[in-house]
Amino acid sequence: MTNTLNHKSKLSKRLFWFVFPVTIILYEFILKIKIFGFAFDDSLLFTVLFSASAGFFLTAICTFFKPKIGNVIAIVALIALLLIFGSQFVYFQIFRKFYILSSIKGAGEAIKGFTTSTIKGIVDSLLFIILFLIPVVVYIIFRKNKLKPRKTKLKTSLILVASSLGIYLITILIIALSSSGAPTSNDLYFHTFQIENSINRFGLLTSSRLDFQHLILPYTDSDHDIEVVDVPDVITVPVQENTNPISEQISEQEEGNTEETVEETVFTPVDNVMIIDFETLLNTETDSDYDAMNKYFSSLTPTQTNKYTGFFKGKNLIFMTCEALSKYAIRPDTTPTLYKMMTEGFYFTNFYTPSWPVSTSDGEYVACTGLIPKSDVWSFYRSGLQGNLMAFCMGNTLKAQGYRTVAYHNNTYTYYKRDYSHPNMGYIYKGLGNGLNVTPSWPQSDLEMMELTYGEYMFNRPFHAYYMTVSGHMEYSWRDNAMSTKHRSEVQDLDYSEIVKGYLACNMELDRACEFLLEKLNELGIAEDTVIVMSPDHIPYGLTYEEYDELAGRHLDPNTEYYESVCIIYCQGMEPTVIDKLTCSLDILPTLHNLFGLEYDSRLLMGYDMMSTAPSLVIFDNYSWLSDAGYYNAKTRTFTPNEGVEVDSSYVSSMNKVVANKFKYSTKILDKDYYGYLQENLNLWPAYAK
Repeated sequence: MTNTLNHKSKLSKRLFWFVFPVTIILYEFILKIKIFGFAFDDSLLFTVLFSASAGFFLTAICTFFKPKIGNVIAIVALIALLLIFGSQFVYFQIFRKFYILSSIKGAGEAIKGFTTSTIKGIVDSLLFIILFLIPVVVYIIFRKNKLKPRKTKLKTSLILVASSLGIYLITILIIALSSSGAPTSNDLYFHTFQIENSINRFGLLTSSRLDFQHLILPYTDSDHDIEVVDVPDVITVPVQENTNPISEQISEQEEGNTEETVEETVFTPVDNVMIIDFETLLNTETDSDYDAMNKYFSSLTPTQTNKYTGFFKGKNLIFMTCEALSKYAIRPDTTPTLYKMMTEGFYFTNFYTPSWPVSTSDGEYVACTGLIPKSDVWSFYRSGLQGNLMAFCMGNTLKAQGYRTVAYHNNTYTYYKRDYSHPNMGYIYKGLGNGLNVTPSWPQSDLEMMELTYGEYMFNRPFHAYYMTVSGHMEYSWRDNAMSTKHRSEVQDLDYSEIVKGYLACNMELDRACEFLLEKLNELGIAEDTVIVMSPDHIPYGLTYEEYDELAGRHLDPNTEYYESVCIIYCQGMEPTVIDKLTCSLDILPTLHNLFGLEYDSRLLMGYDMMSTAPSLVIFDNYSWLSDAGYYNAKTRTFTPNEGVEVDSSYVSSMNKVVANKFKYSTKILDKDYYGYLQENLNLWPAYAK
């Protein structure tokens, strides 16, 4: 009896040991089940082991001190854990993504700036916040007796530290040996960082540690070689009616030409490449990163010129990244000008705009550079801060052709550090606060921005103007959105909920801005000499999944259809052309280079000319992807083929390597200023010669 009592006494004195492990595991499970769903796989094992390791380490720290001090440390640590998990949970409810430490200031400004959505996010998270509070409340109640922290012998404290370290090392060893799925756990932990995949695989606490680690000491994968693979043509797709990729459309159009057209010179495609002496670079380069890039890019298959090469050669260009624009916001009744441009230019019926970690800035970066943003930094800002040579950005490319190049944003000009990134793209840049005097409101008017700026470039031809709009920004309520309120009466009778009406209303301001631009272009007689290109920065995450389904009129798959989007490439007087090919925002830049007949090297960009015969590929920020063959879900590491499609057993593996390479070498281009390196060694762009 005495032994039993002693045993219970010892156990009760050690209950504190399990406060942190149990708390962290509980928090991780709440987050994982709510956001990712429960899966009995290696991610569950990694999460539990990392949580136990961190928990015992925090316990050990408390046992080195007297009970009063240990109690204070425990309460502070529990509150810190609550804030870490709670803030990420609420942020995800609002923005459909997790924040990273390099964006924490911007995340705070976003949360503060969107009061209604913030309150709604907290309300929607309330049940889970209560669950997060339970461990803190339980500890505070029982901290003086059952859960009282006790100073232990040094030996015991060291055993706790050793236990924490042992569990950690075992977990690391398992991860090091892992090789299944894409990205593999090995890649994700040691060689790259993608916040969503990392949280799903290792848990939030470990991912936060990795995020902090990479913020202080950026990761390097120079010694981690990935097999170079081109997008494989190993799919069998049965012929289906009414589903013709652009290559088949072009072929059919050519076959249907008159005899007079057939007698014209036969078009002979050539590779879209620049004269790059990779052989010399490979023989002389000593830097391992540059050597890896030279090997990679020299091994890729370029796209080729096609029927539409030079289609817009010499024309003016107005290029817009449109805040939260959706294909479902473009309607003949509320947005007739956008509808006209969408359907009477190149009409893309299968276009996607994936979301990226740094929201709008990353969305701009993808469309303007043709590269995948690095996940743990503000890539656009980094490119400008470092003074990278952004040789393929339309501002720099067309400026070298003698164009006047200007850029505008009707929100604060320094937001996302655009005052660094946009001049570096070759633009004279103005925003609210440095020359663009739009009326302060939230959001500001796209129409007013056009009215104030068109005269700065339309009279200096050829010209290229870039706009980052803001009228379509959340929140979509009459109280919080000036543009929604402005057009409220025009949508009031539509059969939608108030929030969806608010979203449709604020996008009418963008439509009126485009109407104004077309009017001015026609007044000056240059409408048929000016190309207008538009795509969104991201999906309208200010709408809930249910509200977005309501807008679309059907249920959307949150993994794929949720990101179906719109791309407008329009020039007045052109023949409307339907493009059914699977395309995405990464493809915009190479497509524009081809359409404008500009010299570029298709191997050095991550997207593909949408008019080319290159295989289709849509890449999502968590390494998931869509192709002509089907959808690969990186969260579940499963591939779902399209109906009636057969793939070779190696297809998914090859595609995963393609996607991993695109992430890896996009990062290297940014970090190592690869275009600047090519310029320094080969003088590919004489206009930028020092």
